[in-house]
Amino acid sequence: MTRTLSLIAAVSGLYDVVIGAGLLLAPVTIAGWFGVAPPVPLLFVNVAGWLLVAVGIGYWQPYRRPDAHRAYLWVMGPLLKGGGAVIFAIDHVARQSPAAFLLFAVTDAALALVTLWALVASRAPAPSR
Repeated sequence: MTRTLSLIAAVSGLYDVVIGAGLLLAPVTIAGWFGVAPPVPLLFVNVAGWLLVAVGIGYWQPYRRPDAHRAYLWVMGPLLKGGGAVIFAIDHVARQSPAAFLLFAVTDAALALVTLWALVASRAPAPSR
């Protein structure tokens, strides 16, 4: 299961770095792809992009030693990506954000659920008495 957690960390980290880099380098183009106006001010999307790059880089340690960095996987997987998926879905229903944004809800939810499954399946057995 350690290899599975490493693979999940690699995929999650790459996912975050790619999206973050896109938000940093081409926010107006990305907004156009999703059919929305460019964000104003760009500062907020730049900060979000930088945050995603940092989160993605943070996955390097769980990739190398997932058993030693399970807390990072819990926080950035089920908590952050799971919460992000819920926020995207709620925003779509409550504020009619573009349906294309649900792509992020689906990918975040998938990564959150796979991470949750691997973390639960790989936890150490309870000591016997």
